[in-house]
Amino acid sequence: MSAIGYAARSGGDVRVLKDVMVPMRDGVRLAADVYLPADAAGPGSVILERTPYDKTGTNHADRSRADPVPRPKPAIAAEFARAGYVYVLQDCRGRYRSEGVFSKYLNEAEDGFDTLDWLTKQPWCDGRIGMTGLSYSAHVQAAVAALGHPALAAMFMDSGGFASGFHSGIRQGGAFELKQLTWAYKHALLAPESLKDPVRRVALAAEDIGAWTRINPWTKGHSPVTAAPEYEAFVLNLWSRETYGPFWEQPDLCAAAHYDRFTDAPMVFMSSWYDPYALAATDNFAALSKLKTGPVRLVMGPWTHGQRSVTWAGDVDFGPRATLDGQLADDYVDLRRAWFDRHLRRKAGEPDPLPSPVSLFVMGGGSGRRTVTGRLDHGGDWYDETDWPPPASMPVSFCLDASGGLSTTAGPAGQRIWRHDPLAPVPTIGGAIASGAPLMDAGGFDQRETADLYGASVPGRALADRDDVLVFQTEPLDVATEVTGPIVAHLWVSSTARDCDVTIKLVDVYPPGPDYPDGYALNLTHGVLRLRFRDGFDAVRPMSPGEIYGVEIRAFPVANLFSVGHRIRLDVSASNFPHFDVNPGTGAPAGEPGEPVVALCTLHMGPATPSRVTLPVRSPRDG
Repeated sequence: MSAIGYAARSGGDVRVLKDVMVPMRDGVRLAADVYLPADAAGPGSVILERTPYDKTGTNHADRSRADPVPRPKPAIAAEFARAGYVYVLQDCRGRYRSEGVFSKYLNEAEDGFDTLDWLTKQPWCDGRIGMTGLSYSAHVQAAVAALGHPALAAMFMDSGGFASGFHSGIRQGGAFELKQLTWAYKHALLAPESLKDPVRRVALAAEDIGAWTRINPWTKGHSPVTAAPEYEAFVLNLWSRETYGPFWEQPDLCAAAHYDRFTDAPMVFMSSWYDPYALAATDNFAALSKLKTGPVRLVMGPWTHGQRSVTWAGDVDFGPRATLDGQLADDYVDLRRAWFDRHLRRKAGEPDPLPSPVSLFVMGGGSGRRTVTGRLDHGGDWYDETDWPPPASMPVSFCLDASGGLSTTAGPAGQRIWRHDPLAPVPTIGGAIASGAPLMDAGGFDQRETADLYGASVPGRALADRDDVLVFQTEPLDVATEVTGPIVAHLWVSSTARDCDVTIKLVDVYPPGPDYPDGYALNLTHGVLRLRFRDGFDAVRPMSPGEIYGVEIRAFPVANLFSVGHRIRLDVSASNFPHFDVNPGTGAPAGEPGEPVVALCTLHMGPATPSRVTLPVRSPRDG
């Protein structure tokens, strides 16, 4: 036994306390591994990382450009310990070595608070605690920060940390993100209970997750995760809670409801344009940078979820400067260590590794040729900004007209009709997605189908050629146009159904070129609104068939340079599947059976119904 009473082992310059059981207020104990500098002369600053993905495991994102093989969490913890920190890795409740029952998201605020309390009482803790982590390990940071624990002294939230899980990350615009179902299915298979119980594991493996995402009401005992009741419970809970209320304002799910008591500590919100937490990161920064003394920083790259050390996202490459590595720091570990050196340990003379409030990668400006790896060279570069949205970005309204045009000049009255068949939805082709495998991929792609969701081959068919997608685009641009900031569409719509979704997608359209003779339609960002929530998310308000409604659809933020000769395009539809669950058109609550309704939807344009999209057009940059 070590001098402080835990089983310890030496790793040369690092000492490790394995499976320290930390008591929570309800008596459940959570397992933690503590990595201590072997030569520490006294207590030190602590960095805490809480994870549901095994404290001894390896995260796919823990790699660098110089070394693309992901490093195990213990190796990274030991590196921080060698730099003088006490690094604590903890399994979340009900995961791996921790006790209790796992319920995704819903215990993390109190468990994090109790862990911080316990840490402050340890002889190796100097009372200053930082937190770090990717994705779920960022969610748990925001959850405990919303409770305002005084020992929390610095944070680094990467690709996570709900501003409001109801508005992005779990649901969006009233629709449900099906990545929650694919995540649940994957991790139900990996759960300790499944590994111990072969009958449970076989039952889960036999399910067709793709079939379950279609119009098929889930109920208790009737879902792809029925064999794992704890996972079924959380999926049904989040899916069935369609209206916004106190449940969604819990600290675990909604930092925005607790900004007034949110920890006032130096913090970083880092995400990327093709990440499901891009909106959360920008919303959190925009609010907290004005409420807190901070400093508060925002970093937005061109990556998919956590892939900060590669230059590509999906089928698109952003050039050699696209990585975090070599631009903001040598690598991700180096950036975090420098951040904590300056703001947690407050080392004298240590420069701030993120001196600008906002570091953005603006996509675009590349050659448009096919790279040696077969991807579109879209290009881009890093820029510093003083705030989000950037002060130099001004909202410009682009009006939709019945001829399919998109311009700053309003057109005459007109309308366009599209058809929505819930059994044949518009397929998801890339976007801001995580945990979507095996049903969907994240990133940028040419908006052409290669196969529909039911296996029928439709090679090369453009989404723009479907009768359930409306396309509006500018003339080829005479001047390069940078769009950086939040995107909002104001549309006037009617439907023959009692309910329907309206989805939007902003697209950068390349002209035909040597490598892409049909051009290339690159998805940039998306938005969705379930129209029974058109007047607010507090209650369901079915539509009256044929009545025209003015609605606002908030899309994810973006930073993209549309080059000369390109077109700015907006796609309007009623589905984006399997990114979101398909609206059956009945107007009934989630889970209530009913026959799906094929709907005719109409988009209205003109002086009385001015459908438009507002884009944040930034003034030209010097040089």
